[in-house]
Amino acid sequence: MIAHLKGTLLEKHPNQAIVEAAGVGYDVTIPVSTYSGLPETGAEVRLRIHTHVREDSLALFGFATSEEKTLFEKLISVSGIGPKLAVTVLSGLPAASLVQIIRGGDVQQLVRIPGIGKKTAERIILELRDKLDLLPSGAAAPGVAPPMPRSAVEEDVLSALVNLGCQRPAAEAALRKALASGIAAEFDPLFRRALELVR
Repeated sequence: MIAHLKGTLLEKHPNQAIVEAAGVGYDVTIPVSTYSGLPETGAEVRLRIHTHVREDSLALFGFATSEEKTLFEKLISVSGIGPKLAVTVLSGLPAASLVQIIRGGDVQQLVRIPGIGKKTAERIILELRDKLDLLPSGAAAPGVAPPMPRSAVEEDVLSALVNLGCQRPAAEAALRKALASGIAAEFDPLFRRALELVR
């Protein structure tokens, strides 16, 4: 199984990175938190990998930190949560905040994430509340990538919101509100603010 990947970053998108290692391009699904810490394309990148094997597919899920990977693996152990939904959960909240929310039993914060209903949120809390001892509540977030041109940032935020299941018109409206609120025009803060406003 692939557990770690080091290579050249060929492409990056809010939910995907393509990494070339030894002449092979690996398509890796990533959460938004990992995307915001990626270097520019063409640079060397290192990702912690979870290899997900099913009868009909083999998929790679990549993370910037060991805390994110561990939390992802805890999430997919919960009944009814597959790897794509786990990535959505990690994209909706920083790892440290997610740990605090689960430990605190805050259902309302979890249901704000697209794709998470009340029953799923309650199941996450019930099954994981006592299993997060190895994860510090102050887990460090990955470093933020250098600022990009504003229009590229806005497009990436829209793409991330749509990939999380938001309708494009609602995503565009949330992005406009986020920009109007005076938030920094950088991917991570802009995405987080827009996600809060999308409902």
